[in-house]
Amino acid sequence: MKRILALGVVLLVAAGALYLAQHRSRQDSVNANAVVDAAADWQRDLTRVPMGLTRLSDDRETRIGDEIAQQYVSENPALTSKEQFTERYVNQVGGHLAAHAKRKLNFRFHLVPDPDLINAFALPGGHVFIGQGLLNQMDSEDELAFVLGHEIEHIDHYHAVERVQVEAQLHNLNLDVVSAIAQFPMALWEAGYSKDEEFEADREGMRIAVTAGYSALGAVNLLTRFAQLDREYVMHVDTPAEELSKVAIDGLEGYFRTHPLPSERIGQANEIIADDRLPVDRPLLPLRVEPDVADRKQ
Repeated sequence: MKRILALGVVLLVAAGALYLAQHRSRQDSVNANAVVDAAADWQRDLTRVPMGLTRLSDDRETRIGDEIAQQYVSENPALTSKEQFTERYVNQVGGHLAAHAKRKLNFRFHLVPDPDLINAFALPGGHVFIGQGLLNQMDSEDELAFVLGHEIEHIDHYHAVERVQVEAQLHNLNLDVVSAIAQFPMALWEAGYSKDEEFEADREGMRIAVTAGYSALGAVNLLTRFAQLDREYVMHVDTPAEELSKVAIDGLEGYFRTHPLPSERIGQANEIIADDRLPVDRPLLPLRVEPDVADRKQ
């Protein structure tokens, strides 16, 4: 019944859009970019209508995310004491951000201690993973806050759980059978989302970081570094340095294939800073991914 209702809503909205398009006055001058953006928005909203009508409860989403996260963590070696310190730090920053999320889920943040993983990804229900390779590219806690905020927004705006719904439909799986859903490959989560969803996560991730007290410059700085990595290791415009392994470079190529161009992301960030008057003069906080002398003595 829900599927029939969802299909009916989609057809009704599509018919309304078609009617308006055919009967709208054509005397106004319309910018081509505005038309493209409007069409993209319509397409995105139409495709997400059925998901909204059949959305999983927070409890079911959390159970699915917990199962996927538990399996992923169990397949990796235990963290060293140094890596545990880093994960606690990431959890501290992430928890500070998650307090400002719209959805009141149990957000948890995990370190993937792989220096070749220059990526972060979100699972349904509140789990966020970040690779050591991405942390190695950061210079400030504000950059970390932007990345974690970005991933929080993939969860906060239902991007992650909608992917579960789509994959379950494609594979004809019952969403009540959590163990079957947990078998989805992790590459599904690392691959990124649609361009619209990635832009949305950038916008809201930057806003939530600023709300939590960080500088919007953290987002711009990290996206600028992404642009440099794209030039050096993916586009090969510059001579690549030797500090990244072949595995990391392959991972970067996959990351940039599944995300908007860094230049587009920087452009949007600067627009949001200007439109929302976000602060860029706050001092950037140091990145504390390793214990200092005081921490070692405790």
